[in-house]
Amino acid sequence: MMIERLPLSAPRLSPNPRRVLVLGATGTTGRSTVRALIERGHQPVCFLRPRKRAGGGLEGAVIRYGDVTDPTSIVRDCFRGERFGALVSCMASRTGAPKDAWAIDHEAHEAVLTAAVDSGISHMVLLSAICVQKPRLAFQHAKLAFEEILRGSGVTYSIVRPTALFKSLSGQIERLRRGKPFVVFGDGALTSCKPISSQDLANYLADCLDDKTCYNRILPIGGPGEAITPRQQGECLFALLGLEPRFRHVPVTLLDAVAASLKVLARVAPALEAKAEFAQIARYYATESMLALDPLTGRYNANATRSVGSETLFDFYARAIRGEVSIEREELALF
Repeated sequence: MMIERLPLSAPRLSPNPRRVLVLGATGTTGRSTVRALIERGHQPVCFLRPRKRAGGGLEGAVIRYGDVTDPTSIVRDCFRGERFGALVSCMASRTGAPKDAWAIDHEAHEAVLTAAVDSGISHMVLLSAICVQKPRLAFQHAKLAFEEILRGSGVTYSIVRPTALFKSLSGQIERLRRGKPFVVFGDGALTSCKPISSQDLANYLADCLDDKTCYNRILPIGGPGEAITPRQQGECLFALLGLEPRFRHVPVTLLDAVAASLKVLARVAPALEAKAEFAQIARYYATESMLALDPLTGRYNANATRSVGSETLFDFYARAIRGEVSIEREELALF
C-alpha cells in the first residue's frame, strides 16, 4: 500500500513568544509538545503532580508541582499570582473510568480554566479526542462537557481532536515476533483511521497558538496518507517482519458478552466498575472509526479528517522493528 509522505519543514519561531502553561506534560504527546513550544521560542511552565518527577524531555521548561484537582493548589502552586500568555492542555484521565474521567477531563480542566481567566490568559489549546463525536463512554461525555465550558468562556480556543496515535496501534508487534497471529475484530476492516505521530500532533498543537485559522474552532485531524484498517496494519507488520500473514478474527459479539457481563457484575462489586468501562471502551474502538463524522449522513469521512505532519504509521512500524524507537505501553491495553 502506497502512503503519501508530506515534506518535512523546520519549525518557525513564533512572532509572539509567550509564557505557556502546559498540563499533561509528562505524557508522550505532552513531552513532545513542550519541545515544540521551546523550538518556537515560547517559555513552557509545566504543572506536574508531586509524585510525578519531570524526567527527561522537559529540559528548558519551568517545572512546578501541585494538585491539579485542587483549586487552591492550582492558584497557589501553579499560577502564583503570575500572568501567562496561553494555556495548552495535553492532560487526560489515565484509565477512562467514570470517576477518573470526570475528575480530570472535566473538573480539573474547569478549575484550571477558571484560574487561567483570572490570570489573563486569552488562548487555550485543548487536546481532546476525535471519538467524542459519537459519545457513549464516560470520558467522552466528560471531555464534551468541558469543551462546552471552554467555548462559552470568552477565551480564544483551539480544540484539537486527533485520530489514533501510533503508540495505541503498536501493541501487537511483540506478539507477531513471538509467532502469534495479529488479532482483529470481525474481518479486520470494520474501522479505519488516519494515525498521527505524537511529534506531528505536538507540532500542530504548538502552531495553533499563532495560526489564526485554528482560533475558535474544533479541529479533527489525522496523519498523512489515506485511512487504513486494522487488517492493513497487520499486513504491513508481517511484511516488515518477513513473516507469513496470520490473523485471528475475534467476533464483536464476544466483546458484547464480556462488556454486558462486567456491567452486571459491577452493580454488586463496584471494584469491577473500571474493568466494565474498559470493556465498553474496547468494544467502542473495535467498531467505530477514528475519523471525522459527517453530521448529515452519520458516516465517517476520511476526506474531512485533515492530514497533518510527515511521518506515517508504517514509517513508525519500520523504526520500531529496527529498535530505533520504544513503544510505551498504556496502563490498560487490549493486547
